[in-house]
Amino acid sequence: MPQGRAPRRRCLEEAVTADLPDWLTPPRPSGWEADDLDHLPQAPRHTELIDGALISTTAYDPDRTWYAPEDVSLVVEVVSEESADRDRSLKPFKYGQAKTAHFWRVEDEAGAPVVHTYELDSMTSSYVPTGIHRGRLKISVPFPLDIDLDVLVP
Repeated sequence: MPQGRAPRRRCLEEAVTADLPDWLTPPRPSGWEADDLDHLPQAPRHTELIDGALISTTAYDPDRTWYAPEDVSLVVEVVSEESADRDRSLKPFKYGQAKTAHFWRVEDEAGAPVVHTYELDSMTSSYVPTGIHRGRLKISVPFPLDIDLDVLVP
């Protein structure tokens, strides 16, 4: 690095995905396409493509090949410039209609991660905010969790 230059600051998405295997990096900025699944020999057996994102689950039963929406209790979206509109409007609506109990949206705020947490109002099938977390994400539902968000981005 040339002397006098500050190290390049990684964006939130780069920091969150930095330790993932190379094969998990989408081949294009718009995300994955159906044909890409044929070229991922390292992908777990239960890998699906949903809205440009690879979703992988570990089945408890080797004969189980899918999960019903009501079996999913939490969805986390990391917002990028390309996905911001979908992540803030369309996806919460779809997850709410699928009755997913909890939804988290991770945003980049001046280079630091901010986690917006929501819980489903079962009467309206829409999400109500339960918190905006900066610095630390400490929650008790859907499970106890305490994460120092500041360590995610150098």
